[in-house]
Amino acid sequence: MDLIISLVALAVPVLLLTAGLTPSAWADRHVPFMRGLASVVTLVSFICALAAAVMLVGTGAVDVRYAAVPGAPVLNFGVYFDSLAATMLLLITCIGIFIVRFSMRYLDGDGHQGQFLRWILFTLGSVLLLVVSRNLLQFTLAWIVTDFGLHQLLTHHAHRPWALWTARKRSLIAGLGDVLLVVALFASYMTFGSLDYTVVFEAAVAMQGTSLGKTALVGMIASLFVIAAMTKSAQFPFHSWLPDTMEAPTPVSALMHAGIINAGGFLVIRLSPMVVLSDAALGFLAINGALTALLGGVVMFTQTSVKRSLAFSTIAQMGFMMLQCGLGSFSAALLHIVAHSLYKAHAFLSSGSILTLAARMPPSQSRSFSWKASLGMSFLSTILAVAILSASLFLFGLRLDEKPGGWVLGLVLAMALSRLMSTAMETGYLRLSILGIGAAAGVAVLYLSLFEVMDTLLKETVSHQPVADSPFDITVSAVAMASFFLMFILTHFTQGFSHFWWMHRFYVHANNGFYLDIPLRRITARIYGQRAAVS
Repeated sequence: MDLIISLVALAVPVLLLTAGLTPSAWADRHVPFMRGLASVVTLVSFICALAAAVMLVGTGAVDVRYAAVPGAPVLNFGVYFDSLAATMLLLITCIGIFIVRFSMRYLDGDGHQGQFLRWILFTLGSVLLLVVSRNLLQFTLAWIVTDFGLHQLLTHHAHRPWALWTARKRSLIAGLGDVLLVVALFASYMTFGSLDYTVVFEAAVAMQGTSLGKTALVGMIASLFVIAAMTKSAQFPFHSWLPDTMEAPTPVSALMHAGIINAGGFLVIRLSPMVVLSDAALGFLAINGALTALLGGVVMFTQTSVKRSLAFSTIAQMGFMMLQCGLGSFSAALLHIVAHSLYKAHAFLSSGSILTLAARMPPSQSRSFSWKASLGMSFLSTILAVAILSASLFLFGLRLDEKPGGWVLGLVLAMALSRLMSTAMETGYLRLSILGIGAAAGVAVLYLSLFEVMDTLLKETVSHQPVADSPFDITVSAVAMASFFLMFILTHFTQGFSHFWWMHRFYVHANNGFYLDIPLRRITARIYGQRAAVS
């Protein structure tokens, strides 16, 4: 049965990669065929992913090795398929169907539409091969191939200087991630004696709570994997390339923000048994994730371009996801990946219709309130949010102190519910205010329900090692809470302070991303020549 499940799961990336290897010139000459091929392959891939997930129910993780290099068993190829891989396989193939269908309309009449579809299929297949990899070597190769495919998509409009500039800037960050991953690969083999997930995870679990798990080499390995994940998921200071990719076709943005950028989070979740051995790596990931979420959230509200605003939103969302990983809440992180991917794919694919939708919307019915009245409504919505969250936790029999990072994530959820209700209250209409309170209660119940589902799915997959309440971990939680509280204050009361001169200056700096991309621009210009430094 394991062999059948593994073959069905492997069929998903193989089908897409095979279709993606169609020669570019041939694909451009036979666009109708490529459109039909892309539609069929993505649909069949989703069906295979669904079938593999269904067959996995009631079965443990499937680990099948198909072949190995004679005399070097560490160099082998196979499939590692569990609930984590099944979730990502279903998610990416589902989004892939819509991206491919949208690409056919979006690029209708483009002379290189066939070539574009070919690279979309190739990149999708590479990401999915990464998902079902059974060892670190296979994962690393798929990671590098995915970068190659994405580079081809980003340079689809090769006649646009900014598209080339952005692709080159991103390639430097991707190259750094590749190097870190390769170094971590060799260090892992030296430490664990194997690159297979099963062997590495068993050894990592055995090291937990022992002196072996606290060695400098183990800490270095975890840190290398964490930083490599940060480069892929656009975390500070590796974030500046993502908002600059707007010259690429919209389907590429949807693929990046809803699929490829999740690879960093997937890496941390997949290697959670190893990563949790290093408190320093987890703490750094949590703090950097919180600061990245704050940075992306603040800059997002100052952008006038819809797609740039969505890009900074993705940076903030990935920061929150990395914070969840750093706190040890890997189930919540995967739930966040799934929810964000579906939302962001829809947001990008519908971004071209935003002006039409805005024109059809009725005039705003919000009433004007003084800053004191707004403060009062925010205070009331915060009290209601705490009450709703407490009632929901009681309903599910959950306690925040029993879950990894529970207090931090509970605070973030309470602030989100408060923001939802205060937005409804600021309209000044009782009916909308009541609907806002009901919506907040529904969101709380839905989130906790899905969290329980995800926690059950990943029960045997990710690490559930509790994080000790050491001074370092308490400091990490405090920094995370402070970052989100500051974001909460800024998003609540920005309009109330908009008439102050210092707010105008703050807006200008935030609109320019606080100029954090300048060092990387200079490095890119130095490597590729000053002619590449266009704006």
